[in-house]
Amino acid sequence: MEISQVGIIAAIAAYLAGMLAIGFYASKKNSNVGDFYLGGRQLGPFVTAMSAEASDMSSWLLMGLPGLAYLSGTAEPAWTAIGLAIGTYLNWLIAAKRLRRYSIAADNSITIPEFFSKRFGDSRRVLTLISALLIVVFFIPYTASGFAAIGKLFSSLFSIDYHLSMAFGALIVIGYTMTGGFLAASLTDLVQSIIMTAALIVVLVFGVNQAGGIGAVLDNAKHLTGYLSLTASHVPDETDFWNTGTSTPYSLLTIISTLAWGLGYFGMPHILLRFMAIEDEKKLKLSRRIASVWVVIAMGIAIIIGVIGLGMSKSGAVGILSDSSKSETIIVQIAHRLSDFGFGPALIAGVILSGIIASTMSTADSQLLAASSSVSRDIVTSFMGKKMSEKKEMLIARTTLGIIAVIGILLAWNPENSVFRIVSFAWAGFGASFGPVVLLSLYWRRANRNGALAGMVTGGVMVFIWKFLIRPLGGVLGIYELLPAFVLALAANVIVSLATAAPGKEITDVYDKVAGMKD
Repeated sequence: MEISQVGIIAAIAAYLAGMLAIGFYASKKNSNVGDFYLGGRQLGPFVTAMSAEASDMSSWLLMGLPGLAYLSGTAEPAWTAIGLAIGTYLNWLIAAKRLRRYSIAADNSITIPEFFSKRFGDSRRVLTLISALLIVVFFIPYTASGFAAIGKLFSSLFSIDYHLSMAFGALIVIGYTMTGGFLAASLTDLVQSIIMTAALIVVLVFGVNQAGGIGAVLDNAKHLTGYLSLTASHVPDETDFWNTGTSTPYSLLTIISTLAWGLGYFGMPHILLRFMAIEDEKKLKLSRRIASVWVVIAMGIAIIIGVIGLGMSKSGAVGILSDSSKSETIIVQIAHRLSDFGFGPALIAGVILSGIIASTMSTADSQLLAASSSVSRDIVTSFMGKKMSEKKEMLIARTTLGIIAVIGILLAWNPENSVFRIVSFAWAGFGASFGPVVLLSLYWRRANRNGALAGMVTGGVMVFIWKFLIRPLGGVLGIYELLPAFVLALAANVIVSLATAAPGKEITDVYDKVAGMKD
């Protein structure tokens, strides 16, 4: 084994051991199910902010976003990043504090499905069941995309079988999440966000140097048709990658639909749970500032790395990555290049690769936890009414987490799937299904159970219909499925709420209490 590989493996091994150690530490803090699922509402402002954003960014930050920029230019990743930055800030500003308050007022709800049923007085727990099922449906492929990212990482770097490396990474995530629960997920996410930041900075500096400087990077990008445009996407020449290629227009409608990525934040269970878990709602303002600044910087650097990676390919520092599956490994290729300079640089390369693993794990752990809580807490305990001891409920939660993880591994078995595309579909599913329900539950007194149910089902179904039946028709219909599904879900929620009986006094009294709280 080469000395460079020894350095990389040493850094990655230290990182993985640290994650498992945090899981073991957090397991000592879980005295009940509430601790396992929500950390006892004891998160500090910095942990809240960074764990929320680390769990949000996932593998697409260090793989999907740079890969997209590398291959098609700046238009799609830039507008996506702008939409996400706006969505991040508004979610913290609009939803965070009121959800924290309302989840406590609604009989101390500790999961999003539980909050929906208690907020709308749904004694039959139908909202709990439907929302829990939607979480499982959309989180499993989301988690699978993370496992796939780990598989691509080890496979491309060490020539290890994709399936073996993917399963190994998944087992690490399962290990610390199953033992430590929400607190482990949050603490590891904090550490992972720091590692991700370090990885982005190192890759940025090293990549510019290897590409021949900023001037060479820009000259190369300008040579390619539509590459640096915000109104066109570059299309590489299939026979000559370094030809000027062609471009396709990035219309105003497409820009609007891409900006709609930001709408997804209002419906992300793993992010909303962070709002519910902070120890002091007064510290949410600080969390908002930390989160917003970090997101803007991280996504900006990720896009620039894609452009720099293309320059490195041009200079011969890394190979040509001619399709989406390969282009998503650009940071892996850069880290591999860094490791060629000796043991010390190899250790740094290991930190970069750990950053990619971190971006994957920080999302996968939160998704596994949310999905398992939906089955064990929301379906088995709440909807089915199964009474059991805390110990037994914890056992069911951990068993469910393991089963969902195995399904995710099976879905990630195909290494050709694009991380970015899988994430975009799951993101649309949550944004359309839960986003309108969350906003109306927090800010519309007249919203009722029937409206919430109609909006939730409409959003979830329309994501599938638009993605697979309408969007392929192209033209004005070829927009990101989140935007039309979100609008239709919002309309269904409002129309059905107005057409059916108003919520009872018991429900509106709780709403008035929360709405009347002073900031």
